[in-house]
Amino acid sequence: MEDIIASPRSALFIARDPDRNDEIVGIATLAMYRTPTGLHAWIEDVVVDEGSRGKGFGAALTQSCIQYAASAGAHGVNLTSRPARQAANHLYQRMGFNQRETNVYFYPLAPVAEPKHELL
Repeated sequence: MEDIIASPRSALFIARDPDRNDEIVGIATLAMYRTPTGLHAWIEDVVVDEGSRGKGFGAALTQSCIQYAASAGAHGVNLTSRPARQAANHLYQRMGFNQRETNVYFYPLAPVAEPKHELL
């Protein structure tokens, strides 16, 4: 978490529940990176405590990420969600996210004992 907070390429958002003494009940991470086509933003890991779901915390976290990305100059915001996460997928669609016609690929890398360079 310290690396996420310290990175200028990401922002960590937290949700607190006033009915539970402002206990942290959710988090979301916004990652941003620049390419020749502009500033890109990805929402990662929107997580809300199971007992606090359905109370608007996920929507508030997602909206905060969108607003932050817009203020940083991103041209849009991407996210992925597994099809099994039906409630989350409905939330994102209600918020105006459009499902993209794309393939997402993953290339697994073997862990290295010591990285050759630091991440930005």
